[in-house]
Formats: sequence, C-alpha cells, structure tokens
Amino acid sequence: MPSHPLFALAIVLVSGLLGGEIMSRLRLPRVTGWIITGIGLGALKLDALNLDHLSSFYPLTDFVLGYIAFTVGSHLNISQLRNAGKRLSLLILAEATITPAIVVFAMYGIGGFPIAVAFVFAAIAVAGAPGTTVLVVREAQASGVFVKTLVAAVALIDVVAVTMFVIVDTELSSGAPITGPGFILTAFPYALKALAIAAAIGIAVALSVIVMVRTVFGHKLIGATMVTSIILAWGIAGQFEVSSILACTFVGITLGNLIHDQERAGEAYVNNFGDILFTAFYTLAGIRLDFGSVIPLAGMVALFFGARVLAKVMSTYISMSLAGAVKSVRYYLGIALVPHGGVAVGIMFFTQGEPMLAEHADVILSVGLAALAINQLIGPSATRLALGKAGETGRDRPRLLGFLREQDIVINFKAASKEEAIRKLSDVLYRTHSIDMPKASFVEAVLKREADVSTCLGRGIMIPHGAVSAPEAPIVGVMGISSRGLDFDTPDGKPVHAIVLLATSHKDRPRHLEVLAAFSRALHDRNTAEQLYNVDTAAHAYEMIHSSDAEDFNYFIDEMAEEK
Repeated sequence: MPSHPLFALAIVLVSGLLGGEIMSRLRLPRVTGWIITGIGLGALKLDALNLDHLSSFYPLTDFVLGYIAFTVGSHLNISQLRNAGKRLSLLILAEATITPAIVVFAMYGIGGFPIAVAFVFAAIAVAGAPGTTVLVVREAQASGVFVKTLVAAVALIDVVAVTMFVIVDTELSSGAPITGPGFILTAFPYALKALAIAAAIGIAVALSVIVMVRTVFGHKLIGATMVTSIILAWGIAGQFEVSSILACTFVGITLGNLIHDQERAGEAYVNNFGDILFTAFYTLAGIRLDFGSVIPLAGMVALFFGARVLAKVMSTYISMSLAGAVKSVRYYLGIALVPHGGVAVGIMFFTQGEPMLAEHADVILSVGLAALAINQLIGPSATRLALGKAGETGRDRPRLLGFLREQDIVINFKAASKEEAIRKLSDVLYRTHSIDMPKASFVEAVLKREADVSTCLGRGIMIPHGAVSAPEAPIVGVMGISSRGLDFDTPDGKPVHAIVLLATSHKDRPRHLEVLAAFSRALHDRNTAEQLYNVDTAAHAYEMIHSSDAEDFNYFIDEMAEEK
C-alpha cells in the first residue's frame, strides 16, 4: 500500500527536529543537523520518501523560499540605511563583479566546468544567510555600524545573487550557448525586463495588502494577510514566468518601508512556525543530496568553498576601503558574510528544472549543498568572531546616548542661522523617527525655548530641545556636525561645530539633563572635541560616541542603575 504524503512529511519533520536538537546540544547550528539528517534519510532510500512524495512538497519549499525572500526585503528599510549608501553601493558592485570573477575563475579555469555552470556557482556563492546572520547578531547582543552594515549587506547581496541567476537563466532559456561573460550584455535587457515585472508584482501585492489591512481585515489579521501576500506574489510571478523570489523580496521591501511596525508584527506571527518551516525545508534539501556522489567531488567542494570565502573577504575589503568605512567594517565584514542560506538553496533547486543544465544539475546540487553544510558548521562562529573583533558584542543594550544612530548624524552641516539649523535638523528628525506631534508645532516650541535661553553650552556644542506631547515618548535626537563651524551668536563667542536636536517628553526630563551633562563632559577634552568636529563620515562620528572609550560619558543605563 503506498504511503500518504503527509506520513512522509511527518518522517521528515520528526527526524529533522531530532537532528537539529542534537546539533544544538553540541553547540552547532540546527540547520547543520537538518541537512545532515536529510542526507541520512536520503541514504536510507525509504519507500515513503520516494521521488513522487518529494515532488509533492514543492509548494511547501516554495513558500519557505518566498518567506526568506520576504524577510530579506523587509530588512531594507530606507530610513534606517541613511548615511550607509556609499558603503552598500560599493559592496553591491563588488559582489556583482569581484565575487563572480573569483568563483568563475575557480570553477571554470581550475575546476573545468562549462562557463554556464561556473556562473551558476557564482550566483550561489554570492548569496548569504540573512536568517542565520540576524540570529547570531541577536545572540551576541551586538549593535553598531558594523552590525548595521552587515544586516543590510546580507539582505542586498541575496538580491544580487537572484539577479545574477535570472540573467544566466534568461540566456539559457533563449537556447543560445554561453561561451563567455559576454552573454551578460545580451541577456541583461531581457533580465532587466523580468526584474521590472517581478518588482511591479511585489509592489502591487504589498500595496493591496496595505489597503486591505486598513479597510477590511484590520491589524489583527496582519500575520495571515502577510502569509497570503507571499503566496500570492509567488504565484503571480510564476504565471508571468519571472522570478518569484524577487517578487516576494519586493513585497518585503514595500511593507517594511511603508508599514514597518505592522510588518514586524506580521513577521513575528510567521516566526511562530519558523522552526517547522525551516526544519522541513533544509531536511528536504539534504534528502535531495546524494551523499555518495559528494565523496568523489570532495575536491570540487573544497575548491568552491575556498573560492567563495576568498571572494567574500576580497570584495568586502576592497569595497569598504573605497567607501572609507571604519576599520572594523573593512577588516571583518567578509568573515561575517561566510554563512550560506536559503536563497542559495533556492537557486540550486531552480537549476534542477533547467533543461540546459540537466547534465550538471546533480553536480551543482551536490557541490553546493555540501559546501553550504560546511559553511553552516563554521559560518555562525565566523560571524560571532567578526562581531567580537569589531567590538560590537554586548552593545545592544540601552545607553545614555543610544538614541543617536548613524542615520541620525549629518556631517558637513550648513546653516546661516540658529532658526535655519533647527528647521533643517527637524526635517532629519521627522524623517528618521515617528513622532506623534506636528512638525510645525515642535519647531515652534524649540525656537521659542531657544529665544528665551540659548542652548549653546560652549566649546562648540549647541543642544536645542523641545517637548513632545506623548507622555511616554522615548528621547530621540539628531546631530549636525560642521568642521568649519557655524557663526552663531554664542555666549563664549566661539563658532558652533555640533548641534544636537532633542525631542523629549516631560516625563523624561531627568534623562534629558543627563544627556546635556554627558556632552558637556565628553567635549571638555579638546582632543575629543576636535576629533568629533572633524570626522569624515557619520559612521566615524557614531563610533566615537558609542565606542568602549566613550563609556565614561555614554554609559550603559543598566550598569548605572546597578551602581545606584
């Protein structure tokens, strides 16, 4: 009697959960246990896990891929990436050029694979692991410029990886042989059209979700609506024969920027089922991996793994050096990008259905999954090591000046008067924060206070502030820095080099006074003041304010509470 597909799925889930738990107790990533368990189930060749049953699970694996893509997109919040544009743009360029060049050279020039297969390996190599990376960051309680760059980078490079595969797949689907990198120029216009259609689908689905949530379903059903949006975007993209992964990515990007808080609530809803979804996904991936075929390909696995790690380190170091990034980002970002994840698996799966790659599809899957398993063994530890080397482990805790993020800092700030400076910084404040008070009313309150009593503290620092109407509102602020100095009417007659605009509630008055005292202490030292006033980038200013050397004035609030 043939077994039921749900019985087969139960075997996969129970086995995968046990394998993941064993690995977890060995202090190794659960995903490694899932993949190894799948390999073991595949080797057993159980009747319940025949090819027919495995093919019936494609809707499930497709949904998980869509969810991964959605999560990738939701992390690309534009307001939070302010001041990081140069770093991320150069990184994308490097990941789209340097990483593929190194991997293609290794797999084609050394490994002897056809050029088309080498480019598929390049697309797989570019992909990162957003889920694994975010999990490691949370476990390490890490925060700072390095973390901000890492989380945004791991999301963006997955988009680059999918785009690369779409270009290769477009050329293969045309029937034209790929003989060299020149195919990129001929396939790019067609791939660009496919990407535009995928983006339009994703944005349209996301806008429909927003309308439905606000007019019909309400916020209580945001989780169920989000799940529906992922399935809908994937299905519509499939009907138009464009990238379903990119369509779901654009759903995440749109919702993450337009209704950020509600999207996070919806994502939390799906996270409740995350372990089951990922257990099934990675265990099924392991079942499809014929471990017996990996042993003869051990050399190719080592070649691909080594080329990918080298490519990540080189592309990040070169791009971050050109961007003028802080030292920690230049030296350690590549190590932190070693983890490999879901989008890479998705690309491997897609190769199984490409007729032009039929001859090499099994090899791509075997080499790719074996290298991914190695990456999952060492990748999280590599990321944790990089976070420690960057000095950001344990910094995701409330600090006195923690409200000042990189995107809240403006360098080369210019203003002809105090009023113009306050209005400009208010624009930045309302662009980077959600404040429950009309901007015009806030500006008027700040200007009135400034007219009554100057907030210039001397030594080049000015801290205008205003009270917001919400009694429980947390303190927020932005900073403008001018190396030349702003010629305002100050009590000490010296130009203003730094303006910190604060928005506080009446209830948070004590902390507001502590912030004033902190800046006064910090800038009492002339060397500290000169360094802050002459920083090259907002990231350097952030590092100065939040480094371990700044803990005497920008202290951790929990530690201060314990001392009291």
